[in-house]
Amino acid sequence: MTTEVTQAAGRGTVRRLAGTLHRRPRLRLALLLTAPLLWLTVLYLGSLTVLFVSAFWTTASFTSQVVKVWSTDNFHALFTTPVFRQVMVRSVGVALAVTVLCAVIAFPVAFYTARVARPRWRPLLVVSILTPLWASYLVKVYAWRLILSEGGLADWMLKPVGLNGPGFGLPATVLTLTYLWLPYMILPIHTALEQLPANLLDASADLGARAGRTFRSVVVPMVLPSVAAGSVFTFSLSLGDYITVQIVGGKTQLIGNLVYSNIELNLPMAAALGTLPVVVIVLYLLAIRRTGALTSQ
Repeated sequence: MTTEVTQAAGRGTVRRLAGTLHRRPRLRLALLLTAPLLWLTVLYLGSLTVLFVSAFWTTASFTSQVVKVWSTDNFHALFTTPVFRQVMVRSVGVALAVTVLCAVIAFPVAFYTARVARPRWRPLLVVSILTPLWASYLVKVYAWRLILSEGGLADWMLKPVGLNGPGFGLPATVLTLTYLWLPYMILPIHTALEQLPANLLDASADLGARAGRTFRSVVVPMVLPSVAAGSVFTFSLSLGDYITVQIVGGKTQLIGNLVYSNIELNLPMAAALGTLPVVVIVLYLLAIRRTGALTSQ
């Protein structure tokens, strides 16, 4: 008897709680978002705050121990030391180059998969595009190292026309990063082209527009937000990468390599260096926001 009373009381409590949540959607939403917002605030934003604060500390010149004394010397060194300026400009340039190459390659591929290929083949084509993402990052980078090495596949393919492969260096880094992040650009463009109403293309043709004019006036404006959305991934992932350049970049240095090399010797300087990509990415997101990519995707 006591067990039945306890179970009935428990069911009544659950019903009252469910009724309360049903009548108060804001409370239900708050409970659903509490855990992820707490994770975002404490772990993600908290770590960024620690990163930014530690960038103002210094290190003892003899022991390399962190000294919690406020100073702007690290940021002053970033903007006054030629090496740091060159590496930062090079890193942004590599990220932009990878983004542009991904967009140029992704557009025709996505157009074929979304508008030209037979409908029954389109899911298989999308899966084949996403398949490289399932492979290990290091496996793909080392595969490109073998391709670009002296006597590798690149040399073998270009030798009949009297050319050599790019070898290791900045071009190899851009090429490898383009391969790594290309699916992140193809997928949003494919989705946008797939949702593009066919009657718009027919109407443009009926009005006398040629293929080039239709592409410039109809397709590009409607797909541009998707290109911008894909560029957020390609740009940010390329800007923060340091493993690829370490494997195929030869003597090339990017901002990630400087952060990695300073972690043990000068942690505050590494934090200051790590702050720069965060600032650049925030500025890039603000610029992308003006295209409507962050609201339409």
